[in-house]
Amino acid sequence: MRRIRVVSLLVAGALVLTGGVGAALRSDPAPAASFLTDDAGRALVLRGFNTASSAKSTPDGMPDFTEEQLAREHADMGTNFVRFLISWRSVEPEPGVFDQAYLDRVEERVGWYAKRGYQVMLDMHQDLWSGAITPDGKTGNGAPAWATYMDGLPVGSHEMWEQYYLDPGVIRAFDNFWNTTGEHPELADHYAQAWRAVAQRFSDNPAVVAYDLMNEPYGGTLQGPVFEAGPLTALYQKTADAIRTVDQDSWVCVAPQAMGVNWGTPSGLGRIDDARNGDQRIAYCPHIYPLPMDLGGGYEGTSRDLVDATVDAWRGHTLRTAAALGDVPIILGEFGLDTTLPGALDFVERIYATATEMGAGVSYWSRDPGSWGPYEEDGTARNLVPALDRPYPRAVAGTPTSWRGGPERLELTYRPDASISAPTEIYLPVRTFPNGAQVSGGEAANWDVGTRILTLRAPETPDETTVTLTPAH
Repeated sequence: MRRIRVVSLLVAGALVLTGGVGAALRSDPAPAASFLTDDAGRALVLRGFNTASSAKSTPDGMPDFTEEQLAREHADMGTNFVRFLISWRSVEPEPGVFDQAYLDRVEERVGWYAKRGYQVMLDMHQDLWSGAITPDGKTGNGAPAWATYMDGLPVGSHEMWEQYYLDPGVIRAFDNFWNTTGEHPELADHYAQAWRAVAQRFSDNPAVVAYDLMNEPYGGTLQGPVFEAGPLTALYQKTADAIRTVDQDSWVCVAPQAMGVNWGTPSGLGRIDDARNGDQRIAYCPHIYPLPMDLGGGYEGTSRDLVDATVDAWRGHTLRTAAALGDVPIILGEFGLDTTLPGALDFVERIYATATEMGAGVSYWSRDPGSWGPYEEDGTARNLVPALDRPYPRAVAGTPTSWRGGPERLELTYRPDASISAPTEIYLPVRTFPNGAQVSGGEAANWDVGTRILTLRAPETPDETTVTLTPAH
């Protein structure tokens, strides 16, 4: 989804290989040791979709998505997480006016997920800043028209939407938001207050676990560390502070700039000081879209080698950034591809395996129908459904050390926490675990054939425990 094709494959190869060599010269960073937690204190392993791209252009700001479609997703793949797209244009359609009817619609959808035990992350989405960059409103999305200042500079017409990022009018709209021009310091304040309005609505909603502050930030004339460590970190601090005035519990998710970081280069994002009472609840939510594949290649041959170098570099840089931000949890906010490409499902498996090694949550792009999604327009399941329907630990009563396996096996190692009364939950696919699981190294407490969730009894000792699950016969 986030594909910047304005550089050549040669440059892309240089970027990822340079990043890969740099990562290899340093010691391999340790996997994340912290996780988002639920109200019971359990570590959450998040697996789900972005829902959905269709929300970018609908008049009411809602995705073209029904509760029945969610029920099918839940039954088919056992997802427990959604990165749900919202927009500034819908939250604050006029300066200082927050649309409660829109928030009502969001709350209704959150309720669909809550009934099924999902964790929801609200994502303030934007691409190319705003629909107001073109007269027809069909190119960009995110910010309201009243917050879009292009100062009369032009915006062209392009076949590839990413090229709009290079138009003077789009660059100026971003520069005015970041106040690089010195003309609009009020815009960042409005943005933070829009998030405050969202957080005020959802602060007591147990299904809403996190707020993703901005989708794929772009710095306009500022790029790289000067942008990330400067205006971007400042905006995140201002917005996090505004959220904490009404919500002390939800996690605040910060993303790096997209250009470069999505391709495996380092981030210069600065640390956020969380004003909540208690331990910080900041998470790091980067995306990954390796350029060789976005330029049309599949996951094969030379393209596969370059993609693997990208993934290795991205993994190292992501872990280092999470550590620098305060050993924060990681959520891969977006990755996805046209799954008709050669080797596409091998790439999907590689990304999920990498996320598992890192202890990271994953939100696939996206829940929309078509070649990137799990279903066709007519609802027919696509190849992505069995690829994503794998066993995984949904919630762990302690700290996960590692988990690995395949369609017919799951091995979970964790350090139990006796203070957590809720049980560890494991999702088991009906395709490969039709009758539940045999458990070694632990004891099953309950098996719910309807939800496909097996719960484990708490170990009698606090020592690190390894539990292995295989299909019951």
